[in-house]
This record gives sequence, structure tokens and C-alpha cells, in this order.
Amino acid sequence: MSEPNGAVHLAGAALQDRRHVCALFHSREEEYNVLMPFIQEGVARGDRAFHIVDPALRADHIRRLTGNGIDCAPAERSGQLEVRVWQEAYLRGGRFDQHAMLALVEQVLQAGHDQGYPCTRMVAHMEWALESLPGVDDLIEYEARANYVLVRYPDPVV
Repeated sequence: MSEPNGAVHLAGAALQDRRHVCALFHSREEEYNVLMPFIQEGVARGDRAFHIVDPALRADHIRRLTGNGIDCAPAERSGQLEVRVWQEAYLRGGRFDQHAMLALVEQVLQAGHDQGYPCTRMVAHMEWALESLPGVDDLIEYEARANYVLVRYPDPVV
């Protein structure tokens, strides 16, 4: 059976209608082995890439993208690639605010469509949730609420 034009692939399979994926990895190498083809496919198709990373690992993330053929500087200048650190997304104001984060997710996905991107592929690292931070107890509720937001968009969120 052939896949529909523009199918989104993750871990060797085409994602279906529900595209909110929780992915757990044993190592950073395993993580990039799984996620890099997903990221490369999106960049090659002209999709927008929005990544949220550990501030201590932002440079490594860019290095890995660049090492896998993604020309990050021009992609960032054009808006096709945006890499934010946790404090610019999940932990604005020094705490996790699920409502502010849900608003940001919706804003990012809508902006991608408004800017003419076929879709936005969001990759969000969440190791911050293992820390004892204000608001972290709301994480499970946030993930459940995220499903109500994400169902309105065809964009994959990992």
C-alpha cells in the first residue's frame, strides 16, 4: 500500500492522524538515531522545525543537526528552524505554567501554518521535569490537555 503524499515518518513508520508522540531513550545516541531521520525529512520537505532543548545541550543539538546535513544558520534566519531552551518555553518565569505552555504550543503551530509551512515538526526535550521545580506537579495534566490542543493541528509533536 502506498503512503499518502507528505506522510510523516518517525522510527521507520508513517504517523497516522494522532501525532503526539512520547519517546523515551536510553542514550542521546539512541535519541538522535531515531529523531534525526524525522528532522531531516521535515527540513527536506520544507516543514518548520521547532525544538526545545536543555540549555546545556543547545550547542550539541545544533552540532548534531549540522553534522547530519542541516544548514542551521540559514534555517534559523529564515524561521524554518527555531531552537529554544527550556527557560524560553517550559520554564518561563522560572516555573512550569501549563496554561502558558499550551498557549505557546498553539501559537507555534498556528504561526507555522500562517507563515506557509506545510507543517511544524516539534521536538521537545523534557528532562527538566525530573527536577523539583515550581509547577512540575502539573505535568501530567498538561500532557492530557495538550491532546485537546494538538488534535486541531496535523503537526507532529515528539
